[in-house]
Amino acid sequence: MDKTKMKKVETFASIFGEDHSEVPSEKQDGTTSLKLDDLIPFRNHPFKLYEGDRFNDMVESIKNYGVIVPIVVRKVDDKYEILSGHNRVNAAKEAGLTEVPTVIKEGLTEEEATLIVTETNLMQRSFSDLAYSERATVIATRHTAMKKQGVRNDLLDEIEKLSKAPDLSADSTFRPMGEKLRSDQNIGEEYGISPRNISRYLRINELSAPLKDLVDEGKIAMRAGVDLSYLSQENQEMVEAIISENTFKVDMKKAALLRKHEKEGNLNWNTAQKIISGDMLKSTGKVKPFKLEPTIISKYFNPNEDKKAIEKTIEKALDFYFSQMKNQSHDIEEGEEMIE
Repeated sequence: MDKTKMKKVETFASIFGEDHSEVPSEKQDGTTSLKLDDLIPFRNHPFKLYEGDRFNDMVESIKNYGVIVPIVVRKVDDKYEILSGHNRVNAAKEAGLTEVPTVIKEGLTEEEATLIVTETNLMQRSFSDLAYSERATVIATRHTAMKKQGVRNDLLDEIEKLSKAPDLSADSTFRPMGEKLRSDQNIGEEYGISPRNISRYLRINELSAPLKDLVDEGKIAMRAGVDLSYLSQENQEMVEAIISENTFKVDMKKAALLRKHEKEGNLNWNTAQKIISGDMLKSTGKVKPFKLEPTIISKYFNPNEDKKAIEKTIEKALDFYFSQMKNQSHDIEEGEEMIE
């Protein structure tokens, strides 16, 4: 073995070279060969797995070259939970392999394990390529990591190396750690979105898994998803059942109405169905006549002011109000387009 290759192997082994003598098939480069049957997916894995041409291309690559980049796991009971490499494992099975090269991590907290799952996935794809629910997971995980002092900085550097083969060229398409993973960077600057949208993604992360899927599918608008995230888990399940059963969509008005009724303590199946179907929002096209309270009139107008003049002033005030509301709505829509 030439000196250059030996150096790469030694460097790789120094990263992953913990003692796993109890595990069979340990190799000199610090990786371990594990049977595919001994692997289980990360619980509640938040990322969409490859399908179609992308998956087929990976299968063909593995048939030709094997699994070049080791997967990352941790031991859970008598199995090994995948932290990085779900797509490689699925493709390896399809390619007919029975074992894959593996890096076994020990002593991880739940937070550190989740950080490996999210950041290694993000390294493979652009943030803008992720579905809404996947972006929410990435931001929520990073947000938690930034708030806690216990996350090891060395783990952040190691995550990048966990995603690379030892002979990966210097012109790799992976973005450097300093660009993506430093916990002292502002989340909004990292992902190019406003603090307001950071808050929205954190709320989306509070949705139940089925509702997150509906947001990704466009059956629930993102802003509507924010309102729905405040509902109890029981009511979220009810809303998901009504949407799925009738293929309804939920916009901001419907979501706000659902949240309002829950807050008032009168959200049930019938009410939710009327709201989601749009029946509760239907109108005859006519506004029922009403009178302004005298206290409101006297607050803004003189007692002797002409009735027609008062009506004209109110009309101008309403024109201005709804014009401002329309502009505000337009600004919100532009903000939504920017995060897409």
